[in-house]
Amino acid sequence: MRGHPPCQPWSRVNGPSAWSGLMVLVGLALAGMAPAGLAGQGADVPRAWVEEVKTIDGIMRAYYEVVSHHAGEWPDRERDFFLHHPDALVSITGFDGDGNPVVRTMSIQEYHARGPEPPGDPFYEWELDREVLTYGNVTHVWSSYATSTREDREVTQRGINSIQLFWDGERYWVMSWIYDNERPGNPFPG
Repeated sequence: MRGHPPCQPWSRVNGPSAWSGLMVLVGLALAGMAPAGLAGQGADVPRAWVEEVKTIDGIMRAYYEVVSHHAGEWPDRERDFFLHHPDALVSITGFDGDGNPVVRTMSIQEYHARGPEPPGDPFYEWELDREVLTYGNVTHVWSSYATSTREDREVTQRGINSIQLFWDGERYWVMSWIYDNERPGNPFPG
């Protein structure tokens, strides 16, 4: 597997910095050229974006940065599209009017088409901890998070994301994600 991080057939890694510095791609040394795995994503993407999708740490940091924004700003949708595979799926959990659990699954394009909501209140989301399981080119990330709608980032919500990543030999892609929030009857673990 060209450029894939060395691992046991099944490996478990805990902590946000576990994969730091892995997977430097030789082909990127060529004068600002985007790797073949970025075909269809546009060759004029910022170099930092190209670099961050080469590691689990990088793509996970970006995953949270794209939704975080100050008051009056928009989430970074262009960068979010770059992180997600064109066929990525997003699943939003919730409850119907009778209190029964429901899930709505959509493409990343449909997810962003739900808006655009006008820029308003700040929103920040950051990773608290993660557990990573990798088998071959597939990685599953359990990522606990906190959110805030305040500039001082006082925690207003916590939950866990279940994120599936795919390594195409040159970069990681977010293939799907689903999450659930802390609430009465669903306490935050730990």
